[in-house]
Amino acid sequence: MSSTIKIGIITMSDRASVGEYTDKSGPLAADLFDNFFSEKGEKPSIERIILPDSEEKLRKQLLAFAKEKHIICVSGGTGIGPRDITPDVIKPMLSKEITGIMEMIRVKYGMKFPNALLSRAIAGVIDSTLIYAIPGSPKAVKEYLKEILPTVLHSLKMLSGGAH
Repeated sequence: MSSTIKIGIITMSDRASVGEYTDKSGPLAADLFDNFFSEKGEKPSIERIILPDSEEKLRKQLLAFAKEKHIICVSGGTGIGPRDITPDVIKPMLSKEITGIMEMIRVKYGMKFPNALLSRAIAGVIDSTLIYAIPGSPKAVKEYLKEILPTVLHSLKMLSGGAH
């Protein structure tokens, strides 16, 4: 890639958004993206934000990031609890959904940890921006990004019209 890769990381958490506890998943995701791109000779520009579990706030932030970022990673809100709204907000905004990666992750980790099958993680494209919505635990962030990151450079190349 010739220009700086711009990444937006959104942590969805009512409690972290008001300072009840320290967000661990957002900084971890930022470190994993930074390490991955650094190993490839790239220095990404990473912006992190913490939001409460609010459809309106998430939609507004996604629209803003989709105009200026190459990649958006949303951590949290992918379960089946009453406040888990992340995939419900993202799915209608997608121009394309990338189903395979999340299906593979659910199966891979679900074979050992059945609760992993409850994840509603989602991947796709909003206009020309990659978006990944993953569970919010640090353990899940590591597991999901371990599988996602090896596909990111090829995905970005495809979105820019190359590598078919």
